[in-house]
Amino acid sequence: MSPGGSERHAEGGPKAPFRACVWDLGRVRLQAVGRPLIMGIVNLTPDSFWAGSRALDPEHAVDLALRLAAEGADLLDLGAESSRPGAAPVGEEVEKARLLPVLRRLRARTDLPLTIDTVRAGTAAAALTEGADAINDITAGTGDPRLLPVAAAAGCGLVLMHMQGSPATMQDNPGYADVVGEVTAWLAARAAAAEAAGVAPERIAVDPGLGFGKRPEHNLALLGRAGETAGGRPLLLGASRKSFIGAASGAGAEDRLPGSLAALAAAWYAGAAVVRVHDVAASKQFLDVLAAIGRA
Repeated sequence: MSPGGSERHAEGGPKAPFRACVWDLGRVRLQAVGRPLIMGIVNLTPDSFWAGSRALDPEHAVDLALRLAAEGADLLDLGAESSRPGAAPVGEEVEKARLLPVLRRLRARTDLPLTIDTVRAGTAAAALTEGADAINDITAGTGDPRLLPVAAAAGCGLVLMHMQGSPATMQDNPGYADVVGEVTAWLAARAAAAEAAGVAPERIAVDPGLGFGKRPEHNLALLGRAGETAGGRPLLLGASRKSFIGAASGAGAEDRLPGSLAALAAAWYAGAAVVRVHDVAASKQFLDVLAAIGRA
């Protein structure tokens, strides 16, 4: 337990075979027990790939976030700039205008941990002032060199994700000689950079970046060996409704829930601390049953 903090855990018994690293956000210490914790996605954008997660109007966004909380989300991730393949950046002022009104209203109505999906130090700093608990950076601090010092000064949680290229170009021609080895080494280097900037080791989680500069076979290899990529740190995995599920099954985005649940099974076996999902209720039921099987 961190000083002055509280501890949140998923349902499950201490004897389950599932094991995940603790992720300390400062205000709250996240310990996944029995199954990964569920991060519900709230996209404050008009162009995120899954329409069900989009909410541009602040009231609609807060209602969506509270619905995900009621369905069993353990934490919520707010993003105000799309990172789908081919997406163009919107700029910091637009990002803040979309994000901050929602964050203020939501923080007043829930005590759940709130993470902010941004690559910009200015947006991160403003969100932390409004009560955010962690920053989820798809560039792992390479997009804005000021972001790591901002996270260090705030003592907040930090997600470092791997991406080859940028959202606008990442799917043009991604290639690896050894995708698991290269992603693992890159995440370790970025975690070391974060620590050198003053971020406490227990605040750092890592994400291999499924769908970000990877072909379908790269995503499947990473998902199958996701535990290796964590390097002993808390692991966050986001596979929900992504295109590699469609490549494996032939399903369109609207029909990829079953494939997304299959990916959750891999996350469970990998000992992921957090899974980032669109479909909270279905994901919770699936993971709760896995946890019950594990206890038995």
